[in-house]
Amino acid sequence: MPRRIGYVLAGLVLIYLMGGLVGPVAGASSSAIVGAAEQPADTAAWTGRSGAARLEEEAEALYKLVLKGDVIHAREKSEEISRLFVASSYEGLTSVEGIHALAEVIMDVKATFAAAEISAERWEAAAARLRLAANSLNQPRQPMWLQYYKVIREDLNEMERSAGAGDPAGWKSAVDRLQSRYDNIRPAVVISRSPEAVNQFDSWLSYAAEIQSSSQQVPRARLLEIISYGQEAVRVLFGKERNEPALSRPLPPEQYGMWGWLGGAFILTALSYAAYRKYRGAKEEWKPV
Repeated sequence: MPRRIGYVLAGLVLIYLMGGLVGPVAGASSSAIVGAAEQPADTAAWTGRSGAARLEEEAEALYKLVLKGDVIHAREKSEEISRLFVASSYEGLTSVEGIHALAEVIMDVKATFAAAEISAERWEAAAARLRLAANSLNQPRQPMWLQYYKVIREDLNEMERSAGAGDPAGWKSAVDRLQSRYDNIRPAVVISRSPEAVNQFDSWLSYAAEIQSSSQQVPRARLLEIISYGQEAVRVLFGKERNEPALSRPLPPEQYGMWGWLGGAFILTALSYAAYRKYRGAKEEWKPV
């Protein structure tokens, strides 16, 4: 029994002595861990194109989490993306306006995900805008937002139809759809397009949305002129050639009646006979003696 008590007392003394040595080391280790947690992993590595590629990967992962309805991991991923943005440098990849647009869409994602009320529609829209923006930063030559060209041209065609029919409600509906689609891609557009092209389209869309709120009726010719300006702004924004055909239905082939075919046959016969006479004349002229 006394021997057991001696073992216990020796153990307590050893623990006390070791505590004096381990304590400072443990404290230092915990501080290092906290400091490391506050700093994003591999901060120095995420610069330039590597940072853009990593951001697109994370944005794609966030979008998939939102589609699955994984709220907890989607929130965590949005925080990771925010830290990655702060730790990265995108110098030379986009303009100052592009950096601001990317920062705004990330802040919008965080605010949307931090809301007390969960809205699947708002979450998906915010994640989609971030996905398009990150893709535009990493792949500026062929970004995904260019796929919106067809639907935006369809909205312009609907505006043109409404203008021709004198349908203000149809005009407003088409402009609202176009505005909604453009809001989804605007951060991505700002990242990969010049400020002049973006401002041109922004100004046109704002004017087209306000034109029908005027107390005076806008003439049909004026509405068609506005649409013409919009088509040019869209062409510049999406980098399309000026002579590229519009997205409209082709004209039906012209139908020729019986007299048309007979007239064509007569012309072909006359041309064939004239060619034969010319050939005979040339042959007689060069006839050997």
